Amino acid sequence: MVFNLLFKSHGFIRLNQKLSSTSVLHSLFYFPKMLCSCAHNDLMLSNPSPQSLVRTVCSLVFESFYEHGQRMQLPPRLNLSIDSDSLSHEHVTTIVASLADEGGSMVALSFFYWAIGLSKFRHFMRLYIVCAMSLISNGNFERAHEVMQCMLVSFSEIGRLKEAGDMILDMQNQGLMLTTHILNSVLVIACEINSVEYAEEIFEEMSHRGVSPDSVSYRSMVVGYCRNGGISDAERWLGEMLDKGFVVDNATLTLIISTFSEKGLTNRAFWFFNKMIEMGLSPNLVNYTSMIHGLCKRGSVKKAFEMLEEMVSKGWKPNVYTHTALIDGLCKKGWTEKAFRLFLKLVRSNNYKPNVHTYTTMISGYCREQKMNRAEMLLNKMIEQGLVPNTNTYTTLVDGHCKDGNFDRAYQLMDSMRIEGFSPNICTYNAVIDSLLKKGRIPEAYRLIKEASFEGIHSDRVTYTILISEHCKKGETKGALMLFNKMVKTGLNPDMYLYTTLIAFFCREKRMKESEMLFRDAIRVGLIPSKETYTSMICGYCRIGNITLATHYFQRMTDHNCAPDSFTFGALISGLCKEGKLDEARKLYDAATIEKGLSPCEVTRVTLAYEYCKREKFSSAMAILERLEKRLWIRTVNTLVRKLCSDKKVGMAALFFHKLVDKDRNVDRVTMAAFMAACYESNKYALVSELSERIGKTGLAIQNS
Repeated sequence: MVFNLLFKSHGFIRLNQKLSSTSVLHSLFYFPKMLCSCAHNDLMLSNPSPQSLVRTVCSLVFESFYEHGQRMQLPPRLNLSIDSDSLSHEHVTTIVASLADEGGSMVALSFFYWAIGLSKFRHFMRLYIVCAMSLISNGNFERAHEVMQCMLVSFSEIGRLKEAGDMILDMQNQGLMLTTHILNSVLVIACEINSVEYAEEIFEEMSHRGVSPDSVSYRSMVVGYCRNGGISDAERWLGEMLDKGFVVDNATLTLIISTFSEKGLTNRAFWFFNKMIEMGLSPNLVNYTSMIHGLCKRGSVKKAFEMLEEMVSKGWKPNVYTHTALIDGLCKKGWTEKAFRLFLKLVRSNNYKPNVHTYTTMISGYCREQKMNRAEMLLNKMIEQGLVPNTNTYTTLVDGHCKDGNFDRAYQLMDSMRIEGFSPNICTYNAVIDSLLKKGRIPEAYRLIKEASFEGIHSDRVTYTILISEHCKKGETKGALMLFNKMVKTGLNPDMYLYTTLIAFFCREKRMKESEMLFRDAIRVGLIPSKETYTSMICGYCRIGNITLATHYFQRMTDHNCAPDSFTFGALISGLCKEGKLDEARKLYDAATIEKGLSPCEVTRVTLAYEYCKREKFSSAMAILERLEKRLWIRTVNTLVRKLCSDKKVGMAALFFHKLVDKDRNVDRVTMAAFMAACYESNKYALVSELSERIGKTGLAIQNS
């Protein structure tokens, strides 16, 4: 051993039996000056041998270790006067092993921590392995796990977590006891760096190696998928966690609620919130506020206020963040005056005052309603209160003035931002560019993009989406694709919204090959098609008469947890009607209205009823409309009568007109005029006389639409 040589070289007589770590340390404690003197002599050599260098460093480690207190429970911070360039990777592994053997775990760990503090050795895996194996030999499994955790952190920094995690699994063959704690460390780090697939592998290994996952294991997977945006996977892991009887903590519950709400799954968030209460978790103020925020974002403001009442009944007082969420919800519903009353309640409160975010939310509400004078008033009030408007505040106002067409004031606000010491960001520029394009001021928009570039602000995904959308609106295929390719080349990954924009554009142009290509490309890069994406594809195939593929995409929606809405149903129903497949269209219509509780749009209703009218099936056409509430029924029948009249189907139109007179005492003037004109053109004067006589007898009024 190195320390045998060390002792012999300095005149010590070593016993045949191995000295205990305590004996060695005791000896070193009484002879530090001699050891230090030897060490310095070795360092003075111009080309010390590897063996000499190792024992010199070992001596210096012991000196520093005892200077900083050998009785500490944690390894002391060493102060070593060593040129790290003189140490090789082989040196440090030899030193760690020797220190562990001769001096014990704490001495070895002290040098280990000193070594990994240097970038030269921090990512040298064998150092971690040798140190851990030396500690295992000493029976110090706790410290061995500590070294392995250090390895996980160090290697995750450079994207080599899998290598470190796999090594921990292999160390089981070297005597390392795999525990739930050490494997949870791998799970936590994997989920933090968005490597949830590898986290799944480690979770499976836990079961294979006889390690029982605990609440931390499941929580790590839930949190990982929440951060990753994998809602279905997060829900799957959360379900397994609850089935095992584990309860999530308040912080995790807040993350779950926020993630589900962001994805529009507030009902699921609400279900889990109540489930946690049933299992014994007591929601805190942050949990309730997160739930209120999610409900407001969905537009369920009434439920949000009910949640507020429940929160108060549990003893929690709403804070400024709770009120800000409610103000935001009210503003998005268009109830700015109610929002302002709540805002004033905060202003007058002794406990909570509106913060920058609250003011910005209220300003956003007024900007949305184009009440720019009130928005400006709040900006001034905010400054008077000593609050400094941030970039988001100014951007909100800039966007409001641009939508109002007041670009001069928008540019003034951008100048004010610069005076205040913070420049407009890409969101600010995007707001102006978007409005300029919509107002037809295209050259000015492109000049602004160049100006932003000169300031070091580069176009982001939103900028490209704005520009591509504008080209699509104008039918400029070449320009849209050129920008799309440029965006990808600059390293910006298109999101599903942009893919859907292009897919919808090509579907309108009946260019389904391009739409198919974009659809497949989006899935290939890991994006999930939305309800709007599928609806566009269905519409496109219906336009070219390919009902088979349209139906195929409709059925595929469940693959990505997309629920068809009334527009999706309407698109396919119209396509089926166009191809004369009335029975299939009727089944789909019934599925939408009865099973899903949806109300297909007026175009869908009229299209389906009209197809039955063409086949002289009056009762079937009426059955389509019978479940509508009165207002929608009247509007739909008026439209249907006009359409029948335009196609000279006056006999069928007369039947519906009489039904209309039965239900509505106010005859629509435009419908009446269309009916009379069609009758005269078809020489059906008797139908006009009959209807006019009935209207006269019953005293019905004729009114404008």
